[in-house]
Amino acid sequence: MLIPKRFRREMQNLALVVEKEPSPDLLRDMEIEPPDSLYGLYQGTPLTERGWADGNALPDTITLFQRPIEEDCDDEDEVRAAIGETLIHEVGHYFGLSEEEIQEIEDLYWRGGTLGADEDDEDDA
Repeated sequence: MLIPKRFRREMQNLALVVEKEPSPDLLRDMEIEPPDSLYGLYQGTPLTERGWADGNALPDTITLFQRPIEEDCDDEDEVRAAIGETLIHEVGHYFGLSEEEIQEIEDLYWRGGTLGADEDDEDDA
């Protein structure tokens, strides 16, 4: 698992959804114009912005958009890499990370690293 256990433990009330493609309205709202598209989207309240009264809410959502990922990738390995990078990016938003912090993590991912193993990750092997 690429996401260390110390982060996985904190990921609660989070839904992962796969949709065929982003709607034209969503792309317009996000000011994304062809040929650019959207691989993923986090919708919710980042952990860093939550208060004590934020319990009992519908789950935050990470949506992956299948068609743009498949269209931009040449093979299954590229699809896996695009999904991995997209999930890292959107989970970063869930944790309230800045775009710069997420970029650093993505750069580490592309160099083959992880966010650092947890001692208790050894139990998962």
